[in-house]
Parts: sequence; structure tokens; C-alpha cells
Amino acid sequence: MDVIPAWFQELYETTGLNFTVFYDPYDWHRYVDGLRMTCLLAVTTILVSLLIGAVGALLQTAPSRIVRSVVNVYVVVFRNTPPLVQIFFFYFGVGAMLPAGQDQFGLRQPFIDNVEWAIIALSLFAGAFNIEIFRSGVEAVPKTTVEAAEALGYTRLRAYVYVILPLALRVCLPALNNNLVNLLKTTTLAYAIAVPETLYAVKQIWSESQNVFEMMLVLFVTYGVLVGLLVWIMHRWEKALRIPGYGR
Repeated sequence: MDVIPAWFQELYETTGLNFTVFYDPYDWHRYVDGLRMTCLLAVTTILVSLLIGAVGALLQTAPSRIVRSVVNVYVVVFRNTPPLVQIFFFYFGVGAMLPAGQDQFGLRQPFIDNVEWAIIALSLFAGAFNIEIFRSGVEAVPKTTVEAAEALGYTRLRAYVYVILPLALRVCLPALNNNLVNLLKTTTLAYAIAVPETLYAVKQIWSESQNVFEMMLVLFVTYGVLVGLLVWIMHRWEKALRIPGYGR
């Protein structure tokens, strides 16, 4: 395994291309820690935003006009404002209004840290789009299918969970795929509130080693691999759920 670090060390000495993350253990660990944080942000926000989308689409058809209005206002607000502004709003605005404790040095210690605020803000941002995507899928389910479920004694909630949502998911998966890929790329905005994700770690490395070009290449390849992996998983999921003649 020493062959790879030695090769990149020699590459630096002979060509000047300084990929420190591949031969310097300290930079390597910083890069891996950033990658782990990016994966944590991506997986958590994807799961939470999917839950928001499924629940929001159900509430959009609620009998109560107030509930429907609250969901619609949420969708409009979070779809029409930049995600970076939303992150700042939650971290600097809402976070400053919440009560906080103190550490051993008497400094303010918020109960919700920057990572948790990034997850909340990004989940709400992507969840607003997911609600509309799920809604389009729900509207594509034939009314006769819903009526058949009700005739079998399903309540509105059970019909949504066991009949409507599974069928709607098959229709809206391509659009959902695009939104989740965008969400993965949007996790880089967490850099703005000092969340130590991949971009943050890479920026620290090139600031110290002055190897901006090399680290930008590493960054491009990293996100290319992550997005490619997510797209592959989504396509496999889409293929597994496909029903011949339905939704196509």
C-alpha cells in the first residue's frame, strides 16, 4: 500500500503536481473526515426530505383548508428562496433566538450545532420540492384505484400508505432522482456555516499547501463519484419498482 503514496510523492518531485491527500497522512485524514461528513449530510437530508415530501403530499389533500394552506405556504417559501439564505436564516437567525447553555469557559454553547442546522435547512429546502414531486405522482394514480381501496375498507391514511404512495412513487421516481442529485450537490453550501464537509476540508488543505488546482481536481472527481453512485442506486430502485405498462 506504500506504492501509491510513493508514486504521488515522486509525481510531486518530478512534475510539481502536489496531491498531498494521497501521500500526506494528515491531509488524507482531513479529506476522509470531510467525505464522511458529506455522506452524513447527504444520507440524512435525503431521508428526511423524502419523509417531508410523502407527509406533505398527504397533507395537501387534507380536508382542512388551514392544513392545506400551511403546506402550500411552506412549499412557496422554501422553493422561492435560495438555500444559502435558508441556512443562514436558521443558523444565524433562529439559532440566535433559541436558549443556549455555557461551556466550561463560559462561552455560549447552542443546543443545536452547525451540522444539525445544516441538516434541518437542507431537508426543509429539498422537502418542499419533494412535496410537489410526490403530489404529481399522487395525481397520476387512477381514481378507480383509490375508490377500490376505499371499497375494501381502507381508511384515507391506510389507502395513501399502502396503495396510493407506492404507485405514485413509480411515477415520480425520475423527477425525484433529479431533486436528490441536486440535494447532494447542495450539501456544499454547509461550508458557509463552517460544517467540516468535503469542500471545507479541501479548502483548508489547499490554503496550507498552495495546491489549488490539484485539490480542485480531487473535489470534482469526489463529487462526480458520489453523484454517479447516487444515480446508480436510484436507477436500480426505479428498475426494481417498475411495473410493465404502468407509469410509462
